[in-house]
Amino acid sequence: MNDFKELVQMRRSHRKFTDEPLTSEEVRLIVRAGLMSPTSKNRRSWHFVVVDDKVNLQKLADAKEQYAEFVGGAPLAIVVSANPEEDECWIEDCSIAAVTMQYQAEDLGLGSCWAQMKNYTLTDGTSSEAVIRGILGIPESHRVLCILAFGHKADERKPQNEERLKWENVHIDQY
Repeated sequence: MNDFKELVQMRRSHRKFTDEPLTSEEVRLIVRAGLMSPTSKNRRSWHFVVVDDKVNLQKLADAKEQYAEFVGGAPLAIVVSANPEEDECWIEDCSIAAVTMQYQAEDLGLGSCWAQMKNYTLTDGTSSEAVIRGILGIPESHRVLCILAFGHKADERKPQNEERLKWENVHIDQY
């Protein structure tokens, strides 16, 4: 990417990935971006679990009955969690870290997609977060915000359309 303006316009959700694995350097740069993301009071209380095991990726995809199947087809996922007792801004801090990792992936030419997990429950009453904690050994004290899927893009997405920006939703000085 040449600049941030272009990066923001190009970053789109990709739910289809090739089988090509990410390099260790690509993974390191993505995680590094998350670790550098700003947090409330510089707490940096989020935790990232990097998953590239195909069995676990499929189990993570099944932790939500809809809208997470793409995780199973990704070569890499990162689960973003935090302990709400350590950080009252855990949702905001984890969200900033997650989006920062997605922008880094786009800058590397990789695709990504966010699968929301917080507050989802399976039809049997089990929370998606509990399933994920069980798969990955995440402590009970942690809440899971999302799973980010990463990989080499197997589909084409057009850049964000400048004509569709909702400038009418921007208010100056007053609503």
